[in-house]
Amino acid sequence: MRRWAAVVAAAAAALALLAALVAFGPQLWTFFSDGKAVREWVDAQGPLAPVAMAGLVAAQIVVAVLPGEPVELTAGYLFGFWEGTAVCLAGGLVGTLVATALTRALGMRLVRALFSEEQLEGISWLRDSRRFELIMFVVFLIPGTPKDVLTYVAGLTTCPWWRIAAIATVGRIPSIVTSTLAAGFASNGNWAAAGVTLAATVALVGIGAAAYALVRRRETAQ
Repeated sequence: MRRWAAVVAAAAAALALLAALVAFGPQLWTFFSDGKAVREWVDAQGPLAPVAMAGLVAAQIVVAVLPGEPVELTAGYLFGFWEGTAVCLAGGLVGTLVATALTRALGMRLVRALFSEEQLEGISWLRDSRRFELIMFVVFLIPGTPKDVLTYVAGLTTCPWWRIAAIATVGRIPSIVTSTLAAGFASNGNWAAAGVTLAATVALVGIGAAAYALVRRRETAQ
């Protein structure tokens, strides 16, 4: 009975999510893409600003088509490096748990509704890997890899939910740190340090993309 209740609740949440995407999709994309708009909205929440910021991070993971970089940069700009990183990690944990719960309850139907066949084919090799958890952790550590779709795909595996949450949370640290650090420098007017951090991030993304392609080729060849 509890299982069916969980499925019904997840189905209702998924339907509400899809309805919101249909009704407000363009507005949501515009909002999440506009760092200034995100900053102004979060800042307007006053004492609840850190909670609001964490909520945006979680929402971006659950609604995986939304861009995440402006949100992470906003966290660093408003709260500084340490608090901004903590807020992003907390929001990322909540978003991962929600995405995993939805996938566990609704399965592949939900995943296919949220992602294109091309996106799923690009990550299917990882789902079938015998070293899934290790490779998932490595992929999450690499900036620029498809972390949000991977979060949902992980929910289709037999990996325990708490391990998915742990891998995703720890694995997101490098990507979050580079964003909050650069934004934190910018908020203090240290544009030189912000520029160096962003340049290093771009380099890491390039290296990460090459490493991801290499890991994928090796795994699919086995």
